[in-house]
Amino acid sequence: MRGLFLAIILSFTCAVCRADGQPDLKVLRKQLLLAIDNGRVTDSLYNALNLSAKKTPLTTAYIGALDALKAKHTWNPYNKIKYLNLSEKQLQQAVSQDPHNIEILFMRFSIQHNVPGFLGFGKNLDADMQEMLTQLNRKNYGTADKELTISIIKFLIDCKRCTVVENDKLYKQLAAL
Repeated sequence: MRGLFLAIILSFTCAVCRADGQPDLKVLRKQLLLAIDNGRVTDSLYNALNLSAKKTPLTTAYIGALDALKAKHTWNPYNKIKYLNLSEKQLQQAVSQDPHNIEILFMRFSIQHNVPGFLGFGKNLDADMQEMLTQLNRKNYGTADKELTISIIKFLIDCKRCTVVENDKLYKQLAAL
């Protein structure tokens, strides 16, 4: 069992990280989507990212997102809060290091949007949304590729937090992509 676990971690490390030790963002994004519904994928991806020597703000944000997924997958309420606190800390660090990166902002925004409000983890929702809208208007997509940019725009429209004017701009940007 231990050997199987090690093999899984090594395969994720090989699949996620490029030769320079930095994560392959396309692979990482796909693995993160799988991790949403699978605790084992979450743990393996988390371990693989923590093995990378140099953590960029984006890598830190992905680790924070995986902490939030660990909270989703655990049954223990204490651990849920613990992982959410770790997630919040990691995401705050990533945003502090790269405050205009819409991919990082989107991760924090989507997590805070989906965590129940009574837990108090939604304090950055408005600021993150406004910064994402600003960067989208400037066409400053940063690390986000076209596919992710489209997903961000659709999420902002579907989350029902934008005004009618903001939604109109988002629909126009979506049509232009």
